[in-house]
Amino acid sequence: MLCLLMLTFLAGCLAEDITTKMTLKQHWDDNFEGELCFALTGHIVGWEVDVSFDSPVKHIQQWDADWIEKPSDSECLTTIKWVNKNYKGIHEKGENFCLKFMGNTCGKGTPSATATLVDLTDDHQTLPPLVTKSGAQATKYNYADVMMKSIMFYEAQRSGKLPTDNRIPWRADSALGDKGSGGEDLTGGWYDAGDNVKFNFPMAWSTTVLTWGLIQYKDAYDSAGQLDNMYKSIKWPLDYLIKCHTKKEELYVQVGDGGIDHGSWTSPERMTGNRPAFKVDASSPGSDVVMETAAAMAAGSIAFKDRDSAYSATLLSHAKELYELGKAHPGFYSSSVNAAAAYYKSQNYSDENSWGAIWLYKATQDKTYLADAEAAHLPGESWGFSWDEKIGGANTLLYEATKKDIYKQDMVATMTAWMPGGSVPYTPKCLAFRLQWGALRYASNTAFLALVAADLGVNPGVYRKWAMSQLHYALGDAGRSFVIGFGTNPPKNPHHRGSSCPLLPAPCGWEEQQNKGHNPHTLYGALVGGPGSSDDYTDNREDYVHNEVACDYNAGFQSAIAGLQHLAITQKLPTSYNTCGGGSGR
Repeated sequence: MLCLLMLTFLAGCLAEDITTKMTLKQHWDDNFEGELCFALTGHIVGWEVDVSFDSPVKHIQQWDADWIEKPSDSECLTTIKWVNKNYKGIHEKGENFCLKFMGNTCGKGTPSATATLVDLTDDHQTLPPLVTKSGAQATKYNYADVMMKSIMFYEAQRSGKLPTDNRIPWRADSALGDKGSGGEDLTGGWYDAGDNVKFNFPMAWSTTVLTWGLIQYKDAYDSAGQLDNMYKSIKWPLDYLIKCHTKKEELYVQVGDGGIDHGSWTSPERMTGNRPAFKVDASSPGSDVVMETAAAMAAGSIAFKDRDSAYSATLLSHAKELYELGKAHPGFYSSSVNAAAAYYKSQNYSDENSWGAIWLYKATQDKTYLADAEAAHLPGESWGFSWDEKIGGANTLLYEATKKDIYKQDMVATMTAWMPGGSVPYTPKCLAFRLQWGALRYASNTAFLALVAADLGVNPGVYRKWAMSQLHYALGDAGRSFVIGFGTNPPKNPHHRGSSCPLLPAPCGWEEQQNKGHNPHTLYGALVGGPGSSDDYTDNREDYVHNEVACDYNAGFQSAIAGLQHLAITQKLPTSYNTCGGGSGR
């Protein structure tokens, strides 16, 4: 029996396959009615049935399945392959699942058949071995494991033609037709969150922050055995962003329409229909996304300088051109691209001016960029370092570059606001709770800034302990993990289309979104949005506020976890940390 899974990576048949014999319900002349029944040993979300007849049959009619390879009406066959119809794939453990069908024999005799039900629910994915270097401090949580799995989350978000070493068995090539208005190749990049749109503004920010973490804590990735995987991880979106820079003064910033995409529930591999692409240029400006993309490429040029000098130079060339475009043509990209406004509307572009400039300075040491970064400086505390607000990150890098007290004061103001007693409220279990939508994202991003500030000698003891408390909340200190596939009672039902769908060739639609069982595939390493203000949380696939995942959710989080790994291998990890109530975490 062959397993037709149509995937780029999965060997062999699934362990839950069930074999049965056909029950002949009726037989007259050359007509017959048969039934196949399978006693289900687990909850299934999709299925394939492979039938083998002892003698040829034809004119087979079945109402709950579609043909995988439909024969001609008169063709006599001995084998049949069916896959469930939409809204017919979900069945419960313990159910006696039966399929009735009718047909004709091609000769004399009594028809008989054997059938195998192939469970298309579980990919039976196995994780790669975690190979770490010895010598680190003992840690409460395995940071190297979190880093490995977070990198795998980004692999699960890949769009385009997947590499031959793809490690996500339930993902396959997708969106191979993504093109610009002139036919430009826009394949690649990451899908944004639980949907299938490529939003470049948060994608570029995620790339910048992940790359910053690699630059800052390269030793952590090396000690965790993830250095090569991390370089591959950031190169994927960087390659895509290069493609998006189609002309000197033209940058594509989105592929896919959020309204159309959110009106369906399916995996990237099953997408059909038009995927429009949107761009900014001199006449339709978007300096915020342009400067963010320049920052990502400048950061990438630093990371790859000693690893691939030619690629580094290419990134820096694009970064410089984009920086000039953003500087010459200021404006909100979400005003030029209405399709982005409902999802990632920009509130300011002055912060990106400073952010882009300081990254160009960091990559080139050209003081013209430093002067621009200082001229665009936004003083004071950061409301919340994120895809839209770069103030905290820019001011941290300005202090690193100049050691000026004004930027140190900004960093301290941010941390004062975020630490207990500041303006940011706390949950009862001590999560700094900036906003209910993706609360863990904001706390993790600020934790990363705290760790970098500590590296720069700004209140290192206090800031490292605070960062540790926030990250450990996500890893399990709240009583559960908020990282899929890691720790105690992690989420199993994220608001994420791809991981909720059965394996191909089964269809996927709203029935899978409303499936009462767990997501068929484990979205390893993804950080969900997080709890409410009272630490309340329900693992509900339909709750996109608290249970969606996103590329920008993991970016600061992964870089901050790398920061903790760095502290562990340099023997500087705090052995305890204060909680908001004055207690101690260990």
